[in-house]
Amino acid sequence: MPYEAPTHSVERSLRATTGAKVVAGIDEVGRGAWAGPVSVCAAVTGLRRPPEGLTDSKLLTPKRRAAIVVELEQWVTAHSLGHASPEEIDELGMTAALRLAATRALGGLPVRPDWVILDGNHDYLGAPWKVRTVIKGDQSCVSVAAASVLAKVARDRLMAELGTQHEDFAFAANAGYPSPAHKAALAERGPTPYHRLSWSYLDAMPQWRHLKKVRAGMDGSSAAIEGQLGFDF
Repeated sequence: MPYEAPTHSVERSLRATTGAKVVAGIDEVGRGAWAGPVSVCAAVTGLRRPPEGLTDSKLLTPKRRAAIVVELEQWVTAHSLGHASPEEIDELGMTAALRLAATRALGGLPVRPDWVILDGNHDYLGAPWKVRTVIKGDQSCVSVAAASVLAKVARDRLMAELGTQHEDFAFAANAGYPSPAHKAALAERGPTPYHRLSWSYLDAMPQWRHLKKVRAGMDGSSAAIEGQLGFDF
């Protein structure tokens, strides 16, 4: 399926209008999974021509992602990954967990960015960071597209490693998202230590419902919404 290649237009605009010298693109993966962390990558790319075929990770086949990530790791000026664990997601909620993972990713860069380009229309990062949100930034902005691929490949590898301990859940294939194999294993065996226990999938499993966690001060409604997010793997 043809797609339009990402450009540096947002990065160039921020440099020209704000005087920013270092601009980082951010993207996340794992928001809608039932198991595993939510992972964020911060990537600084400069203004050089990106690897051929770079785009949103969801538009690339696993084979193409695996190939292009090798190029990206050598091509980016800098990148860093941050994660928020299932326990932190249960305790904080998804928005705060995303902020935590993004802050960890940004803190891992060798130089603090002057501006951050965030995929989507919601600034979950906030002060003290200077943020420009871009809808479908993972398709249109080079730095965000690079972050998208780097985050996706890194989290997929992590979930595959976790899956060796729980083979019935097929984490290597579904990355913690609710595939048929994942649902069947969950119903039979119950949650692993890597599952998010505040999410609504447990409501449909009476045998495991007693394990559900409710965040302090919450009635569970936000967790219920989070637990019904769709696939993005």
